[in-house]
Amino acid sequence: MGKDGGGGDGLEVPLLKRTYYHGNCPGCRLEKRNETRRGVPYTEFACMWLVTVCSTLPIQSLFPFLYFMIRDLHIAKQVEDIGFYAGFVGASYMLGRALTSTLWGIVADKHGRKPVLVVTLIAVITLNTLFGLSSSYWMALTTRGLLGLLSGMLGPIKAYATEVCRKEYSHLALSLISSSRAIGLIVGPAIGGYLAQPADKYPGMFSQEYIFGRFPYFLPCLCISILAVAALISCIWLPVSFLVP
Repeated sequence: MGKDGGGGDGLEVPLLKRTYYHGNCPGCRLEKRNETRRGVPYTEFACMWLVTVCSTLPIQSLFPFLYFMIRDLHIAKQVEDIGFYAGFVGASYMLGRALTSTLWGIVADKHGRKPVLVVTLIAVITLNTLFGLSSSYWMALTTRGLLGLLSGMLGPIKAYATEVCRKEYSHLALSLISSSRAIGLIVGPAIGGYLAQPADKYPGMFSQEYIFGRFPYFLPCLCISILAVAALISCIWLPVSFLVP
């Protein structure tokens, strides 16, 4: 930082301030907008909050009903084996994320943060829905593993949060990401526990003969996928942050 010597008011100005912007660079336009825009970007923050919550909901939403799901899929030969098979399904999501998180970070640096967010939400919409419709153990294991492989937004969303606002609001942006993830990890299991097996819990509303009776774990997955659709639509209001070097 340097001193502004023009008026003697002692204001500090950045020494490495960008002086040239590429005309076709969305990231340059975003930087230029941040320089002139004052105040908190509430729209972008709200959209990022929704995107992060919806992408976090599937992480733990299955655990309240996972034992019963494995039991109903009849993969375990005896009751004592249910936990063994449930462990693989529960771990498959995080295994997928561990394998591809670095790759998604590279993709976000090369092609922008927003495409990674969109891919993650599309994966939640499709694969989480298919998980609720699982008719076999291997289908459940595969859909959860693929969902983890395609959920690469944890790193990019933090970088994106600091790019869509002025530097003085970056701490607020990062705190919103942390709080939204915490909310998703709380609400996800609540949705799973409350809405699983609806035909048994709420026979007056759901029939055993229809889809929610034949697929007792579909309703919580469907609700999360619907929320993810809303988050995907909200991405329309998120600017592209890819920078031309």
